[in-house]
Amino acid sequence: MRQSYDFNDLFVFEMANNHQGDVEHGLRIIREMGAAAAEYGVRAAIKFQFRQLDTFIHPDYREASEPKHIQRFLSTELSRDEFQTMFDAARAQNLLTMCTPFDEASVDVIEEMGFDIIKVASASCQDWPLLERISEANLPVIVSTGGQDIAAIDNISSFCHHRGIDHALMHCVALYPTPDEHCQLNQIDRLRERYRDTTIGWSTHEDPGDTDVVIAAYAKGARMFEKHVGVVDGPVTQLNAYSADPDQVRAWLAAYKKAVALCGDDTRETRHTEAERDALAALQRGVYAREPLAPGQQLTMDDVFFAMPLQDGQLTSGRFKPGTTVKQAVESNGAVAFSNVDIPSDPDRKVIQSSLHQIKAMLNEARIPLNSDFKVEYSHHHGVENFREVGAVLIDVVNRKYCKKIVAQLPGQYHPAHFHKLKDETFIIVHGTLHLEVDGHHKVLSPGETAVVQPGVWHHFWTETGVIFEEISSTHKNDDSFYKDKRINRMPRSARKTIVDHWGRFTLRDEDEAENEIWPPQRRAAEDEASAEAEPNSAIDG
Repeated sequence: MRQSYDFNDLFVFEMANNHQGDVEHGLRIIREMGAAAAEYGVRAAIKFQFRQLDTFIHPDYREASEPKHIQRFLSTELSRDEFQTMFDAARAQNLLTMCTPFDEASVDVIEEMGFDIIKVASASCQDWPLLERISEANLPVIVSTGGQDIAAIDNISSFCHHRGIDHALMHCVALYPTPDEHCQLNQIDRLRERYRDTTIGWSTHEDPGDTDVVIAAYAKGARMFEKHVGVVDGPVTQLNAYSADPDQVRAWLAAYKKAVALCGDDTRETRHTEAERDALAALQRGVYAREPLAPGQQLTMDDVFFAMPLQDGQLTSGRFKPGTTVKQAVESNGAVAFSNVDIPSDPDRKVIQSSLHQIKAMLNEARIPLNSDFKVEYSHHHGVENFREVGAVLIDVVNRKYCKKIVAQLPGQYHPAHFHKLKDETFIIVHGTLHLEVDGHHKVLSPGETAVVQPGVWHHFWTETGVIFEEISSTHKNDDSFYKDKRINRMPRSARKTIVDHWGRFTLRDEDEAENEIWPPQRRAAEDEASAEAEPNSAIDG
């Protein structure tokens, strides 16, 4: 379920009890954190902790020395009005306000004061009476997961989803401070994979002078960060071992900024700069004439040599193909310009091979495993040379009384309009986005969404992002597809479809490499044309 609250790139400054029960000291912390957030241009929240101590601590234990937290909480207690003063100061510093309630009555106060976000402490992850009360507050919720096994995290994630709570999860280790060997940052990977629609953060308790951890956490995919903060001022001469002073907070934010710069943006395509391309060109080889080249000459490897430097506009060694034709004469040792040649187009097999590499990579990216025994159909309705624009890859998984195919399309690929007389099919999107038009109704389908296509219904589909979807259907028949474009119906099957076992690694080769090669598709054209003449109105498969 998509969430409306954006937790990404949020920094949480946890004050906890570092105000020391002194409002003025708390205000100093807020001013320092507001200044640091403004200096580094980050969206940040100041976080308080609320406990209604009259009821939170058992009356028989108010004088107890153990656990140590009892006297710490009592000695730093602030009134509602004092918290309100700090709350207002946080707003004045353009900080969001966040609070961790440890009892139900504190949620009442959070609602009355108008906090922006509620935080669930790791210690409260399984405090269901408190969680039920938090769910009624109608506020975004961040959950720390320190000390929780995966089943407990599953439970609270499901709890938030079921109640429609916008929420995020914080990987957290409840050791104060946390040694390096216990940070377990690989858990961020697991949480991101398991809860894909949820922002994952890192609630840090490591040495506040260590800025390496935030870089590693960001690289792992954490997109929200929390740190205990304080200031050394007046009676406070030293912070605890896991709280950061303003200078350490600035170093932490600077390290985060460096991590963002190092990792780049989250787009799937790497963006190359002109400087990078120039640097590579300085190391590449250009094509030079071994002997004088005449206009119209078709080049072989014997006619050229490859050497650096690569001249501006020169044909590179990687782009050269035997059979390239020179347009204008080139003198001996002269550079062959890219604009001075006609390069032959790739053979059909190369079009398919280059596409299947991309399809395999898409399957890997989507984490869709395949058995070692499967059949692949490359549908190229407008010819192999146009496969990247019109077509699809269909992987047969099973075809009995029921049928399952995995269908993949490259970005920008289109599958022409058709219908089936017999086949009843359902599309289930697993990766990317599919545009599907069924009987004139346009749908945009994302992962997890389905569409039913009944027999006799015209449909066609395309993708801008690249897509993988499952096609679950009744038995597939090769004579049960009827295309709106009658030219496709008249094509011999081998001209519009290449079928191989597995990925066709050893069958997608030049015709002269094997006597029984399937390639080029025209090899079986005569047989198909004879069949078409016998049944001129027969349908074709998808």
